[in-house]
Amino acid sequence: MRLHPTLPLLLPRQNKEKCEINGYEIPAKINTIVNAWVIGRDPTYWPEPEIFKPERFLHDSNCIDSKLGNNFEYLPFGGGRRICVGMSFGLLSVELSLALLLYHFDWMLPNGMKNEDLDMTKSFRATLQRKNVLQVIPITYELSTTASSK
Repeated sequence: MRLHPTLPLLLPRQNKEKCEINGYEIPAKINTIVNAWVIGRDPTYWPEPEIFKPERFLHDSNCIDSKLGNNFEYLPFGGGRRICVGMSFGLLSVELSLALLLYHFDWMLPNGMKNEDLDMTKSFRATLQRKNVLQVIPITYELSTTASSK
């Protein structure tokens, strides 16, 4: 969700009063749009932003609390007082669905394709998506009963 947000530009917000952000003066009642795609790749907030390091999201606690709305980890769910009330449910649903798919299937690329052959080009539209559809072949994963019977 950090590198590939569904909506690269978040919904517009309007500030109530004049403020200053990073030296820029923002007048009152100005519509602003947050570029989540750029924030997800900013090395100021994400050391080595293009490298897949899931451990960067590990915290002392495994629970998701309201404080996370103030950080960039869950920016796709909004932040502050307007954070998505369904964030916990959405994250758990995605995690469970993905875990079940990974547990029950092995995956392979079609026609002897290698990982290096994958085209990871993105296409910018109203939502961010891959330019070419990813096709994988699920292979039913069967647990070995011989190991458990010994």
